[in-house]
Amino acid sequence: MEHVPQPYTALVPRTDRLVVQKVGHTALLTVDNPPANTWDSDTLHGLIELIAHLDQDPEIYALVVTGRGERFFSAGADLKLFADGDKARARMMARLFGSAFEALRDFSGVTIAAINGFALGGGLECALACDIRIAERQAQLGLPEASVGLLPCAGGTQALAWLVGEGWAKRMILCGERVDGVKAERIGLVEEVVEEGQALPVALRLAAQVARQSPRAVRASKALIQGARSQSPNSLLPREREAFVDLFDYEDTLEGVSAFFDRRPPRWTNR
Repeated sequence: MEHVPQPYTALVPRTDRLVVQKVGHTALLTVDNPPANTWDSDTLHGLIELIAHLDQDPEIYALVVTGRGERFFSAGADLKLFADGDKARARMMARLFGSAFEALRDFSGVTIAAINGFALGGGLECALACDIRIAERQAQLGLPEASVGLLPCAGGTQALAWLVGEGWAKRMILCGERVDGVKAERIGLVEEVVEEGQALPVALRLAAQVARQSPRAVRASKALIQGARSQSPNSLLPREREAFVDLFDYEDTLEGVSAFFDRRPPRWTNR
């Protein structure tokens, strides 16, 4: 690891169940809500506020999300929230989960999930909202909502099918099948499987690689890549060319080209 995590003093989190640290140009978010690192109203609102803040911080290029402890990345929502059958609360929480994980999905930098244990329900949907997923071998990933009469409501039915195809999405959602880290990599649910205890170090090293890229170029490229989810690739080709030209409005583009010819590392300013 290139840096030791330091408190992210630029932000006071809404709740102490979200621990935010800074590692170089990376924000490290740890969900610390024992015993299963579940999400609730405070942490979801806190995530929305954090993403809005990070989008305005020119020093942050990447965000790594993980769970506290060795057993859980996150088990999603606490089912006690829905035990009384209150439909109004269910609608409010579904919208809040959606808003929070859509904000995570749309963060302008690169997001990496360091899956260190169980990632179930909303916990897996959180990981699905990230750009890249690193899972430990023993991790268990699943969307078990239908086993208690519910369904994924924070993008799970859409994001999972996009990543692994309709067949595996149906196995995991309709049949309640869980996969470990090894199978998750094989079906394309995660980009890399690592040994126990290694998800966070590997994710932070990958995030450090992001800092060697132009933040402006990364932001524009990410928007184009994700645009293919809702538009045909051919329809984005003109936009891709315009985005290429638009980069010449920024200092970092000239810096990157100059650094190449000077045979030195570029010094990005995110301007």
